[in-house]
Amino acid sequence: MPSEHIVALLVAERDRLTRAIEALQGPTKRRGRPPKNPLVALATPAPAKKGRRTFTAAQRKAQALKMKAYWAKRKKEGK
Repeated sequence: MPSEHIVALLVAERDRLTRAIEALQGPTKRRGRPPKNPLVALATPAPAKKGRRTFTAAQRKAQALKMKAYWAKRKKEGK
């Protein structure tokens, strides 16, 4: 059997399995414009969510001191 034929059979089997899984999971709500090539959309992973950066207690204290100095300087310049 040529390898191209085997690959074609595997792709067909994968498509059948994908359709069966989608049928079992139920319809999915999709918003927005569909991609030009649906195969590319399935192959690309979703981007990771960016978390919010948090300060440690020491960083918050240092930032507070910097801002107090900043505003004191601004107040002095205004007079």
